[in-house]
Amino acid sequence: MQNATISPIPDVHPVPTEAERLGEQITELCSYLYAAEARLLALIREFDEQECWAEQGFCSCAHWLNFKCGIGMNAAREKVRVARALADLPRIEAGLSKGELSYSKVRAMTRIADAGNEDYLMMIAKHGTAHHVEKLVAKYRSARRVEEAAVAEEQYQERELSHYYDHDGCLVIKARLPAEQGALIIKALEMATEKSFVADSDSKDQPVAARRADALANIAETYMNNDESSGSTADRYQVIVHVTAETSELEDGPHVTAETSRRICCDSSIVSIKEDENGEPLTIGRRSRSIPPAMRRALRIRDGGCRFPGCTHTRFVDGHHIKHWADGGETSLDNLVLLCRHHHHLVHEGGFSCEKSADGDVYFKDKQRLTLPGWSELPRVASDQELQRWLNDEFFEATADNEGCNARWYAGEQIDWQMAVSALM
Repeated sequence: MQNATISPIPDVHPVPTEAERLGEQITELCSYLYAAEARLLALIREFDEQECWAEQGFCSCAHWLNFKCGIGMNAAREKVRVARALADLPRIEAGLSKGELSYSKVRAMTRIADAGNEDYLMMIAKHGTAHHVEKLVAKYRSARRVEEAAVAEEQYQERELSHYYDHDGCLVIKARLPAEQGALIIKALEMATEKSFVADSDSKDQPVAARRADALANIAETYMNNDESSGSTADRYQVIVHVTAETSELEDGPHVTAETSRRICCDSSIVSIKEDENGEPLTIGRRSRSIPPAMRRALRIRDGGCRFPGCTHTRFVDGHHIKHWADGGETSLDNLVLLCRHHHHLVHEGGFSCEKSADGDVYFKDKQRLTLPGWSELPRVASDQELQRWLNDEFFEATADNEGCNARWYAGEQIDWQMAVSALM
């Protein structure tokens, strides 16, 4: 009797369905997009660190992204924040570069990640979904707030505030406040910052110190312009600039540049006081408003906000004389344009200029006297084949596939959130 041989069962590879084929294409493309996102964030970080955006007159890197790349302000600020954070998180950045981590996961992790918990967060991100990562980050931040609340009771100290002019003429303010007063001040500063710009154009990515300085100046100006606080005592609190043929200086304060005094006079109440050689007043003229209220309303209706290319600020804007009134320019709508405080400063003291063509079009020039474009346009991608070719050329070293960004989480598995947060703590 002959022994029968059993042939091995051949491997059967079923033909993928249309849904599976489309799903594989989507996940593979997502991995390439995440790798491209890593490259984009690296370029944004370099662009931001070198402040290339400032050379073109933008308030921040986020404003540049908004104007040049068509990215919404909130999303642009997040990209700048994530790009900065990844500089100190090499493993997370490498995971994004390889297409193994999605931008959503990375964005969430960078809110709490540091050198001590980076590996732990990477483990969670690789085995969990974006929902798991975002929920863990939210729970961790909540736990940290509870912990910090216990420390807040120890923060009461004697309140004090002092100020002085530094050697370079800048005012230095130093304060120490009880916790509840400090919170009130911070809230006021936040409100002033938000009201300085439209809701989606708050320049939150600027340095904290610079943003608070601008907000504090806005609070002071708003308070002094309030009818209840400006009444009969308003004259006691005027900011007075003494201007001579040679110098400009604040009363009881330091020297300011001629361009600074010209910027201040662009849009403020002016009282002319003639003095003798000893500084004694001889005659005091009537107060005149540089821009009358009716003309200001018409100017706001016409311009809507700051006219500088790419700027979206609509509040706390100044009327700027294209041809300064000190040089014979008229206070008329044809000679006025709205500028936010940042760009008003750039036009006067920052080397930029605002000009008007023979056709009546307002345009701006940078420090190199080059005309700034009034709009932006992204390069076009002609076809899917060109896009695929570009992706292959750019990321030929990336090992992206349709499995790279998949979570290792099985449906039905539960995560112990208390243990996960405790591990981070």
